[in-house]
This record gives sequence, C-alpha cells and structure tokens, in this order.
Amino acid sequence: MRRPLLDLQQEFYRPLWIRVTIVVLCLGWGAVEFISGAPFWGVVFGGIGLFAAHQFFIAFDPEKPDEPENDEEKQ
Repeated sequence: MRRPLLDLQQEFYRPLWIRVTIVVLCLGWGAVEFISGAPFWGVVFGGIGLFAAHQFFIAFDPEKPDEPENDEEKQ
C-alpha cells in the first residue's frame, strides 16, 4: 500500500506528546521567522504548523486501527 508524502495519520503519531511537539515547534519557528524579518519562511512554517494542528487534533483518530497492508489480510 502506498502512502502519500504528508500522511500524518500513521501509527508513529499516536502519542499525544509527539503531536503537540511537532505543532509547537512548527508554529514557534514560524514566529521566530516573522520576528527576525523573514515573512516568507514565517508563512511557510506557520502553514505547516496549522496543517499539522488540523491533521493531529481535528482529523486524527488515535483509536483507528491501521488498514491491512495487502488484499489477503482484508478477507
């Protein structure tokens, strides 16, 4: 099964501390970029942080089991 490049619905992201850390680091780095006078990078990292926040706290289902890898396991 092929996963998209930005698939944030994986088993690795199940622990809450990992999800919070990623969002805080991205939004924090975006703020640092804005403060230092680099608005382009501030928007980039802020956007990544907002996307991660949406995927981790709105669309993420920590109880959802992973899908089977192949057709044989689906039966």
